[in-house]
Amino acid sequence: MTQTSPEAAQPLQDIHERVAAYFEAHAPAAFDPANPKVRLHEPTFGADEINAVLDTMLTTWVTMGKRVIEFEKAYGRAFGFAHGVMNNSGSSANLLAAAALTSPGAEDGLKAGDEVIVSALSWSTTVWPLVQHGLVPVIVDIDPATLNIDPAEIERAIGPKTRAVMPVHVYGNPCDMTAIGGICERHGLTLIEDCCEALGAEYGGKPVGRFGRIGTFSFYFSHHMTTVEGGICVTDDGGLADVMRILRSHGWTRDTEDPARFNDRHPDIDPRFLFVDLGYNLRPTEMQAAMGSVQLPKLASFVAARRESARFFTDALAAYDPVLAVQRETDGGSHSWFGFPVTVRDGAPFGVAELRRHLEAAGIETRPIICGNIAKQPGLQSQPHRTQGDLRHASHVMDHAISFGCHQSVDAPARRYVAEQFAAFMKPYV
Repeated sequence: MTQTSPEAAQPLQDIHERVAAYFEAHAPAAFDPANPKVRLHEPTFGADEINAVLDTMLTTWVTMGKRVIEFEKAYGRAFGFAHGVMNNSGSSANLLAAAALTSPGAEDGLKAGDEVIVSALSWSTTVWPLVQHGLVPVIVDIDPATLNIDPAEIERAIGPKTRAVMPVHVYGNPCDMTAIGGICERHGLTLIEDCCEALGAEYGGKPVGRFGRIGTFSFYFSHHMTTVEGGICVTDDGGLADVMRILRSHGWTRDTEDPARFNDRHPDIDPRFLFVDLGYNLRPTEMQAAMGSVQLPKLASFVAARRESARFFTDALAAYDPVLAVQRETDGGSHSWFGFPVTVRDGAPFGVAELRRHLEAAGIETRPIICGNIAKQPGLQSQPHRTQGDLRHASHVMDHAISFGCHQSVDAPARRYVAEQFAAFMKPYV
């Protein structure tokens, strides 16, 4: 089935209306002061996205196809990226970036043994793809105010094998891309941006992901917009984009922009089944792309809601600054607030565990910041890496910080409730 016949159109419309009615009746309720819950995330999708997925299923064309291509182009247009290569997760986006940059098909790429400087405050799948491709992570500390990689520590970490820098825009707070870009230019380093927590963030009026050779984004369920699982790599380098398309799908040339340039080199092989590189199966589905196409126009409003909540929380917690630190927005940046981080300062008369227990008992979900200092995680201990300095700021965040929800469903009553619970906890100490 590839088209909806006139006879089928009305029944399909009826199904859409029933889905909408069902979702309206069963969707998560707004914040209820009588039964207060402030979760780390609430779904961004509704009946429109469900019906888009349903329509795609009914065509029976469900694997990667024209809807994926349409979404890649729409995402590129929205943020000014020349090329987008959608894949099945943000973690896969980082894997694809590392694979592409170490592929023999990449110009000016990386090779096994090269060092890549990364932030200590990061997620496992920022670092694992580097290790998996023979690259050596160099772990450096953060600026404790912004929680982002410290440019001064990047400079200190550069050695004879350093070839790239991979900053993480922590919780949607843009890194200091003027400083980092300058470092990369002076030392001839490749810049890779992990933007998986930073959909909708900007630096200097420019979307994150546009500063490096490759930028990676995630559309996981709990992120700013979602395809449930999904991600995308963006680049202005057409040749590198084709390398990623090849690697995304088995090393196959089929999805490249110009398959003929590969086919002509191998006239003895059926061009429909030509494999020129190593590869994975990181393909997204048409359903993910259909959902993303509905979500994408909503992203700006989701980010605006997050920013509104963050302004409220920043103001509400300012009175506790002697003992609590909140994440500071990078100068020149526009933060998209994946969550709202709070760090208990040294010398506070309470610990983060006490604060966490109070908030959780009040129905306010919390979590650690990313996975803390990645250099402390046992999975990295058996892998080649090195560290710069003592990483004390990232370790402090790991041991003394939490975050709570700052998403589109945190409305004014929910914000006030969170502030009231902080006030109740802080009362014995102020």
